Amino acid sequence: MLDFIYYPVSFIMWVWHKVFGFVLGDDSGVAWALSVVFLVFTLRLILYKPFVSQVRSMRKMQEMAPEMQKLRKKYANDRQKLATEMQKLQQQNGANPIMGCLPILVQIPVFIGLFHVLREFKPGKTENYVFNAAENASFVDSDFFGSKLGAAIWPLQNTSSVADLGGNLVSQWIVMVPLMIMAGIFTHVTARHSVARQQAQIAAGTAAANPQAEIMQKLMLYVFPIGVVVGAPFLPLAVLFYWVANNLWTLGQQWVVYKRIDAEEAEKEQKATESAKALAPRPGQKPVRKDGKGTAQDVRRIADEPLEADSAQGSDGASAEGGSPNGSTPNGSGANGSGNGAGTNGVAKNGNGSGGKKPGAKPVQRRQGTKSKRGKRR
Repeated sequence: MLDFIYYPVSFIMWVWHKVFGFVLGDDSGVAWALSVVFLVFTLRLILYKPFVSQVRSMRKMQEMAPEMQKLRKKYANDRQKLATEMQKLQQQNGANPIMGCLPILVQIPVFIGLFHVLREFKPGKTENYVFNAAENASFVDSDFFGSKLGAAIWPLQNTSSVADLGGNLVSQWIVMVPLMIMAGIFTHVTARHSVARQQAQIAAGTAAANPQAEIMQKLMLYVFPIGVVVGAPFLPLAVLFYWVANNLWTLGQQWVVYKRIDAEEAEKEQKATESAKALAPRPGQKPVRKDGKGTAQDVRRIADEPLEADSAQGSDGASAEGGSPNGSTPNGSGANGSGNGAGTNGVAKNGNGSGGKKPGAKPVQRRQGTKSKRGKRR
């Protein structure tokens, strides 16, 4: 039924056994153990890019948590609208929840496939998927420091026992116990590394706290490692090699990928800071809007300039008028002033002196609503 999983898994294991068997011997237990370990490495190498996408997607989902919480409150009674808005938010931020689950979803069938292939190594079988009868016998007869890779101490259904493969129970325990402890420790350390990063993001404000995530973190830190240790005696010994190798690879891969992503984020922040500094006004320089319209102060200053020119002209006229009580100067009139009577060489019309007007002088424009000084004197 699941041959599409069993054949690829057995083929990868077969290739690596040929490689290590050429060096160490086909019947070497170390060669068979290394074939299982490098089966893990091959799989994880294939899943490297999906793992990077998983980390990026998880980080974006954590950053979007506050916005998602707002949408849940806003559309609490409309699930269809909530799903639509959630999808829009994820598309806008480039987040894909499926990518976050892909590496785990792929590893589960591989684990099942390896478990099935290992328990099919039995005395007298003529084939085991890709493995022929001679290779099946080689696996059954091999031992790893006295233990049998395909045997379990307390075998489940269809799993070979230590006695079935001609092994020694004491040797099986001696090899299995250190691997059980290592599998539990590495599972805990890998989970702690991931949890510590999530907590650092929450403390830095780049991610929001999530009660469900906290429960999952506790399961990863304590329940899963204990489950590995407790369940180990029920599984073939080679599965523990798989588990230890998988957690070692995960730990190293997390360190490399997280360091790379942190460096990219730091570079983006540095570029953003440099761009902000380049666009910032120099000391003493007024800021200019990008649309070219200037600031509000610039608009007011430009609008007030004609009024200041008018007031300057008016002040000149007022000073000329104020030179004589009767509005006349020694030459008979002010430059642009106004008076009550006539000067020596000029005649005033309607109270405006016209005798001494300079060539090229601009006429004074009165603002509406202002009264002449003559009117005030009346």
